[in-house]
Amino acid sequence: MEAKIRRYDLDWLRVIVFALLIFYHVGMFFVPWDFHIKNNVIYDWLRWPMIFLNQWRLPILFVISGMGTYYALSWRSLKQFAWERYLRLGIPLFVGMLLIVPPQIYIERLADGDFTGSFLEFYRTELFRNGPYPEGNISWHHLWFLPYLLLFSWVLAPVFIRLKRRPSKLVQWTKQQIQKPYGFYLFIIPLFLVESFVEPFFPSTKALIGDWFTISFYIILFFYGFLLIATKEVFWSSLENIKKRAFWIGIIAFTLMVCRWLFIEKDELPHHLAEALLKVVNLWSWILVLFGYAAQWLNKPSKKLAYANRAVYPFYILHQTITIIIAYFMMDLEWNFLTKATILVVGTFGFSWVIYHFIVLPIRPLHPLFGLKKARSS
Repeated sequence: MEAKIRRYDLDWLRVIVFALLIFYHVGMFFVPWDFHIKNNVIYDWLRWPMIFLNQWRLPILFVISGMGTYYALSWRSLKQFAWERYLRLGIPLFVGMLLIVPPQIYIERLADGDFTGSFLEFYRTELFRNGPYPEGNISWHHLWFLPYLLLFSWVLAPVFIRLKRRPSKLVQWTKQQIQKPYGFYLFIIPLFLVESFVEPFFPSTKALIGDWFTISFYIILFFYGFLLIATKEVFWSSLENIKKRAFWIGIIAFTLMVCRWLFIEKDELPHHLAEALLKVVNLWSWILVLFGYAAQWLNKPSKKLAYANRAVYPFYILHQTITIIIAYFMMDLEWNFLTKATILVVGTFGFSWVIYHFIVLPIRPLHPLFGLKKARSS
């Protein structure tokens, strides 16, 4: 059994990316894309920073989750790991679908004029009618990450355990490749193939059943996280060598993507393949950049990190419901973007913290409902 190892830079990245998720969902209230409710004024310019963020924020979370799985399997059996994943992912998912997400759907139905009445009436009479959302009112909404991660964990756990316990040619091959000047970029090939030949036929739905593109794309990234961390110090030293080049490759790839969206409105196969290549090069580059500079600057413990790392999961569960409730009362007000966005960001963080710190944290029976583990001793 390996000694327990903690990479504080991975913890910081997890906290930072989930914090950015709050800003992203606040932004969804103001951009032209579909969201549960919309502001009375739409700001088209906001979609560009949103697009940049959206390219890598979910991919890096699945990679980090794969890395965390490597460490978790260092001291757990397959049965223990499967059960722990259910407790950490399955229970909060069911609780979220029954208690946290329904207010979002209620607000959406009110805003669209599809329901009038109190939330209690809606919950009692409408929640389980007509099946799942959008036709019905039961959904996992922003919690879709949890069932996908649970599925990936259960499916790949036997493979991961085999890779950890026996010398693996795949791990040795990975070590050899990532030490080459651009060897990290070999890993975009499966992502490119999925983006090119699966996504056009199975666009992402986040519904799990039949969502073949989302499943195949993100399970590859989850696997990559485990595989890369299995190379141990070779991964971190190789990141140091690639991070500056990855930064410039990411800048170039994203710039070319923007140019394509602005000036090329064609759906022919060559154009789709070009966009798919740019997308995977871009997202993989920023993942390498973030890991590389986090390893340089953030791999150190702190009390703030310990608190934030424990709070991030409850914040993730709670935040979108709070955002939508606040947004509902501002959506028709003639206030400017900065005022509304500031209120939404501060209000979402603030109410999430109040609920977490003063309700969830002190009441231990609530801990498993929000995926909280026992606090680590310092």
